[in-house]
Amino acid sequence: MIHQSRDYGITRVRSKANNKSHGMGLGVILFDDDPPAFPGDVRNPSAFPYPIQYEIAEGVNNETLVFGTDIELCRKSVIKAAKKLEKMGCRAIVGECGYFSLFQKDVTPVVNVPVFMSSLLQVPFIQQIISPDKTVAIAVALKWCFTNEHLTNIGIDPNSNIKIFGVEDEYACPEFTNLWDHSKRPKVPTANYETAERDFVFACKDIVEKNPDVGALMLECSGFPTFGRAVQREIDLPVFDWSTLMDYAYSVVAHRDFYGHV
Repeated sequence: MIHQSRDYGITRVRSKANNKSHGMGLGVILFDDDPPAFPGDVRNPSAFPYPIQYEIAEGVNNETLVFGTDIELCRKSVIKAAKKLEKMGCRAIVGECGYFSLFQKDVTPVVNVPVFMSSLLQVPFIQQIISPDKTVAIAVALKWCFTNEHLTNIGIDPNSNIKIFGVEDEYACPEFTNLWDHSKRPKVPTANYETAERDFVFACKDIVEKNPDVGALMLECSGFPTFGRAVQREIDLPVFDWSTLMDYAYSVVAHRDFYGHV
């Protein structure tokens, strides 16, 4: 638990128009699902050092969004959830899944706070900070259902220096399937941390070994940040994921003070 003194620059409180709560942080739009989540996963707030308010996007899950069975239902539910989070007083809106990139352009016009719908928003930035001769390796959950639209909708050129690999479908990571795949997971979703970490680190190491031009890793899925540090212990490269985006999002809407000495 992090304890901080209050901001002494705040000497008076006043109501903000249409906000139903104050002192809020990030508003996170969740899947309408209930898999357990390790610390570091977006749907587990215990590991994040700032306030998080959740809102469920009714009817949005891996089947309707990731498998693409009802994108219009997803779009309406995501917009509704975003508006509710803004009304609650959240300073920024964040999606749970990288595939929410489909709705970045839908949500930004309907709220008046910054919108970070997908972890993949970081890819154009990453491409600017590594050598143009280097590749951004993007780990997604399922490559087979990942389309160019997921990229172009947030400004990523599908023909640019990226390499996409699917952790569940191209590599054997059954612990993730046990949590997220409606068609294959057990009745009570469960996963083993050590096994999930081992399999995920193997996948990332393998893709880097097979593509020596990789200059950074982008972990798309909201369940991947849990293992980001383990990946970086094995692969000495920059690692970006949902947690790096969320840290950035909060920092720009709730800038910190600086205490030090000279």
